Amino acid sequence: MDSPPHDSSQDSQPGLPAAHQAVREEAPREPILTLPVALTAYVLLLAVIHLRVLLPPELENWTIDVFGFIPKRYDSSLLNLQIPGGAGAKVWTFVTYSLLHANLTHLGFNVLWLLPFGSALARRFGAVRFFLFLAVTAAAGALAHLVTHEHAVAPMIGASASVSGAMAAAIRFAFVRGSFLSFNRSDADTAARVPALPLSRALRDGRVVGFLAVWFGVNIIFGVGAIGVDSETTSVAWQAHIGGFFAGLLLFTLFDPVPRVRSDAADASSQDVSDRI
Repeated sequence: MDSPPHDSSQDSQPGLPAAHQAVREEAPREPILTLPVALTAYVLLLAVIHLRVLLPPELENWTIDVFGFIPKRYDSSLLNLQIPGGAGAKVWTFVTYSLLHANLTHLGFNVLWLLPFGSALARRFGAVRFFLFLAVTAAAGALAHLVTHEHAVAPMIGASASVSGAMAAAIRFAFVRGSFLSFNRSDADTAARVPALPLSRALRDGRVVGFLAVWFGVNIIFGVGAIGVDSETTSVAWQAHIGGFFAGLLLFTLFDPVPRVRSDAADASSQDVSDRI
């Protein structure tokens, strides 16, 4: 005797419609932690470049002299001063210094700060804008360091000016409802693309002002980040952080592809809680 036909509905879990189970089974699982490709590539680049510490000491020092930012390089009164890199280094070191780090702690600290803020910014800007933004804020940090250390011989290295710029840019939208620091945050991509507040309104937001106060306090008191390196001393170039930070805060709009929030809706969009009756 033939066996009765198999009833596929018996494979379904009791109490759940088959269609519902299919949707549940096909729903993709989101990774716990994901980084945008642009940020991942940047971090890997910093890590690969840091392998220079494996070079012989003479070659490593030459690398820092050629690609680190040295204010003395621009001192016209010292015509006979020989600094490796020549005239070209006067141009490329405005950016290349930000790709070098003194040690793993220096590198790790910058990457740690960059992960939350840089991740949101990379998703918002896209790869090209993101890399260009990092270069511009690095140059702004170098310029601030040059103005305040015009006769310094010690090379400045570190990505802290770019990291500071990314943090400053990110707070333009970080606290907006649905963004990545909001209590009502959306998924990572949506949270990174909420409309930003106009700068004038952002600076009237207590959370933004509090963030600025803490950031400036930490940088001025402890000077965490970009480091000047020579054979005798290691010092903090905190002015470069501030230069990168202001560049990120003020130039954010030039890079931002997301339409800005309307002025009359800015206050409402910045709230983390729903209106209550």
